[in-house]
Amino acid sequence: MSTHDVIVIGSGLIGSSIAWELGRRGAHPLVLDRQTDGQEASWAAAGMLQPAPHNAETLPLVPLGQASLALFPQFVAEIEEDSGHSVNLRQHGAMELLFSADAERELSTLIALYHGLGLPAEPLPIEDAVALEPAMSREARAAALLPNEATVDNRELALATMEAARSHGAEFRGDAEVVSLEIRGGRVESVITREGHRYNAAQVVLAAGCYSSLLEEAARYAPTRPVRGQMVSLRSTAARLTRVLRSHHGYILPRNDEQPQWIIAGTTSEHAGYEKRVTPAGLSHVLDAAQELVPELSGAEVTETWSGLRPDTPDHLPILGPTDIDGLLIATGHYRSGILLAPITAKLIGEWILDRAVSFDWEMFSPMRFAPMSRSAGSH
Repeated sequence: MSTHDVIVIGSGLIGSSIAWELGRRGAHPLVLDRQTDGQEASWAAAGMLQPAPHNAETLPLVPLGQASLALFPQFVAEIEEDSGHSVNLRQHGAMELLFSADAERELSTLIALYHGLGLPAEPLPIEDAVALEPAMSREARAAALLPNEATVDNRELALATMEAARSHGAEFRGDAEVVSLEIRGGRVESVITREGHRYNAAQVVLAAGCYSSLLEEAARYAPTRPVRGQMVSLRSTAARLTRVLRSHHGYILPRNDEQPQWIIAGTTSEHAGYEKRVTPAGLSHVLDAAQELVPELSGAEVTETWSGLRPDTPDHLPILGPTDIDGLLIATGHYRSGILLAPITAKLIGEWILDRAVSFDWEMFSPMRFAPMSRSAGSH
């Protein structure tokens, strides 16, 4: 039996960021994961830092996303310093391309939405858009420049954040799947792994992504479900991009500035359970969207295909904060914004554990919004 200040369940970017934040503030966290090296959603993402809503349901997430994006440059600088690794933060913005016959009206709606949310956006005449991104499709009918968006190499960031956390005393144990929580007298006392190891801690943070709901004692607070996204990596010697290009059908983003250029293309949103695989239909969707944005990518080399499972929630918003089980906190359900929200999630969870006060109103993301509904349905 081992005792630690805090146990974090999940070593993805969210869990590792929390461990880093706690470690640099003097705590001694233990991170347990069913796999090793954050090989789940953090590894499978594209690394877009997009605070704009993906749909109407995620509008309440915008202020949290903006707050986290503002933290990102310092977050990255400190992670790079603590780990000794570069994570390739690219602050070149994004461009939305519209192809429909009603593109001008769609553009006006998009610009009004962004401005109403306090997000910078400006309409671009097509000739100006082409001047910024010469490889873009000439079939686009309208374009918007979104200057504050950014990208990061999510795989490098996930690994660097683990190393940064270790530099502050955090301990990571892979192949240690937590299968149950021991709760006595209304507080969590320990976690038990599949191998039967028991770890005691004053605080437990559940940050296991879409697998969070599989932990029976915490499922009512974290009703996550997996949403599969398929991705493609392309190597192009013809097309050269500076920033993210998006349409209604998908997106592409550059990883480097040199030739040949490595370009990430995505993605699908599929309810396929916990099945991680790529499919002909999924890859066709991703590649069609990429070629719609940049026709020259039709001749690019496909260098890698993969899929990942995003952690979705019933209201498509993250689950952050304490539960009514003393010592149990939740940090999951970030869905498509896990990379973006890592800095603010780590900051808030760290503040709550160490200060019992937070610097951002996170009440709407509380795990307790689901618990009463589950209890009334007779769960636990």
